[in-house]
Amino acid sequence: MWKQSVETYEKRSKGMMKIYNYLLEEIEEKGAIHLSLIDPERVSLNDVDKIARAIEKGGSSAIMVGGSIGVMQCFLDEVVKEVKSSSSLPVILFPGDLSGISRHADAIFFMSLLNSRNPYYIIGAQALGAPLIKKLGIEAIPMGYIVVEPGGTVGYVGDARLVPRKKPEIALSYALAAQFMGMKLVYLEAGSGAEEPIPVSMVKVVSENVDIPVIAGGGIKAPEQARDLAEAGAKIIVTGTVLEKAKDVEETVRRFVKAVESKKI
Repeated sequence: MWKQSVETYEKRSKGMMKIYNYLLEEIEEKGAIHLSLIDPERVSLNDVDKIARAIEKGGSSAIMVGGSIGVMQCFLDEVVKEVKSSSSLPVILFPGDLSGISRHADAIFFMSLLNSRNPYYIIGAQALGAPLIKKLGIEAIPMGYIVVEPGGTVGYVGDARLVPRKKPEIALSYALAAQFMGMKLVYLEAGSGAEEPIPVSMVKVVSENVDIPVIAGGGIKAPEQARDLAEAGAKIIVTGTVLEKAKDVEETVRRFVKAVESKKI
């Protein structure tokens, strides 16, 4: 009976993890992948369709929607629907709070801000949001979220005890904890608009010692930086601010994708 229950659970879980499995397949095929982040706070709804089309044409593997500060639920829904209607890429929510949940998305990074001083961002918000996510049928992808200096808005809002840039062993401790607690991904975050991305040495230490994919985001302004992070072991590179400032989103995404996939810039 126990074995049968386990087999049933594994079969059901596999069927429910379509987007997660898609990401793993993309990583397997390309070595590392690029995801584009759209922050509803920083875009006009009128521009979302052309941005989403440009991101898909540029070669990103998926589109993340969310930010550090929550937006009105109805506006988030409209942004997600616009992205879905303009692109065939998976849409993954990247919530800063409960307001970051939309019924129209394909999946949600179900994050725990592991180095927050506030239990709300470690498990409180997650407990409040979990019943709604289940009811809406959104695929939840468990992820350990670790904020590194300088941390930016997310570090401030999430009351994070920032990991020092020169202390990769601290980031590794959190990353291993995420893995041992069953999380599927670990995200090293420097903060939106940070002057510098996560140190390459930190990404290398973490990626060499965990068995789950490492995501790097925040402060990545140039394709060369993205390439260095991928070569250090990050399997997913996320850019957002640089795309918001780009005059040609499609070409900018294309250059980052080529860099991440170890192709010529």
